[in-house]
Amino acid sequence: MLWKETDYAGWARVHKARGNVARPERSTQLTRLMEEAPAPAYGMLRSYNDSPLNDGGAAIDMTRMDKILHFDPETGVLEVEAGVQLGDLIRLFAPKGWVPAVVPGTGFPTVGGAIAHDIHGKNHHVLGSFGQHVLSVTLLQPGGKRVEVTAESDAALFRATMGGIGQTGVIVSAKLQMIPTPGNGMTVKETRVGSFDEFLALLDGSDYRYNVGWIDSTATGSALGRGIFEEAELSGGPDKAGGAPALPVPINLPGFALSAPTVKTFNALYWRKVPARGRTHVMSIAQHVFPLDKLHDWYRLYGKRGFHQFQCVVPLQNASVLKEIVQKIARSGLASPLAVIKRMGEGRAGMLSFPMEGYTLAIDFPARDKAETLIKALEAMTVEAEGRLYLGKDALASGDQIKGMYPEWEAWAAQAAKADPDGVLITDIVRRLQLREIGK
Repeated sequence: MLWKETDYAGWARVHKARGNVARPERSTQLTRLMEEAPAPAYGMLRSYNDSPLNDGGAAIDMTRMDKILHFDPETGVLEVEAGVQLGDLIRLFAPKGWVPAVVPGTGFPTVGGAIAHDIHGKNHHVLGSFGQHVLSVTLLQPGGKRVEVTAESDAALFRATMGGIGQTGVIVSAKLQMIPTPGNGMTVKETRVGSFDEFLALLDGSDYRYNVGWIDSTATGSALGRGIFEEAELSGGPDKAGGAPALPVPINLPGFALSAPTVKTFNALYWRKVPARGRTHVMSIAQHVFPLDKLHDWYRLYGKRGFHQFQCVVPLQNASVLKEIVQKIARSGLASPLAVIKRMGEGRAGMLSFPMEGYTLAIDFPARDKAETLIKALEAMTVEAEGRLYLGKDALASGDQIKGMYPEWEAWAAQAAKADPDGVLITDIVRRLQLREIGK
């Protein structure tokens, strides 16, 4: 297997890495790698931080291992290699009446990455996290040991793998339980929302299977937290994806492109795009569930220094702290147009899985010193609210903060040490947060 010295980065471009990378195409090649030179794996590098990086060390690029291994059209059980992208699963199987149970806001992440971060989507309050729909996962551990694990065969290893950021072995393949869909469409209801409190009431009262809110992160006073609430259901609809094709962002934009006045003006106009009476329309599944894919390489909007995404979840009873977080962001003048709020249920599959029942807020900030100071304050408020930060997004938190948010981290670390006793799968985020160092 040919190793090539490569520069690569997390999606937000704040964390970068350089090291030897191999790109196996077949399971036999991957097995040989894990026997002779084991290393951590990554997929499409859609994590926003240092989660997929191993700066100065070796790594395995899994994107060529993207085969469909088996599909049962009667039950919707699908077996795929880890490098398959989630968007391709919708494209291939929605016409057959099946879609992945859980997808994030972009179709580019791989199945392996979805497992490693136990991702969530717009339907978390109904169907939980991605790992809850994984029937089995096949791992290659250092030395070439192949392990097929289910929640029944080894509950501890399974739960350490779901959301376990790749520390229990390289994910080779997985069996997934898909969900039925009546067609390739989604019926989407949009509501213009006037305030944060109104938003929470709508999130709590919705009986739709998919819902998500966009918040105007610049609005203050009585308009604090205003935005657009989208509720949706799978439906029949267009046979092909409609709408305009995705546009590229060919260059890194200058800093003033997302200046406070620009963002404030854009947000005010965007809020008014939905009529006061609301509207309902039908679009393709991909159009609705993958809004981030309307622009290719959209990280370039934030310039050469990249961006940070702050994503927290706070329990239902501490929603007042989340309102204070939104208020602090609005007063800072640092936010971008991308700010999303969702209602989460209890569902989580792993020891380091992000979800808890409550409200999650995700918001981007151009990578600047003032933004880092603000984010550190927001992280402290999340701790106050007994909430969590997402390991697929966090780039600034301390190990003590993260360990305090994840009470099962020591059990997870024990499973990681058992699977990888020499620490050859340790990545930059694990080092930064000292996640495998119990007692530190």
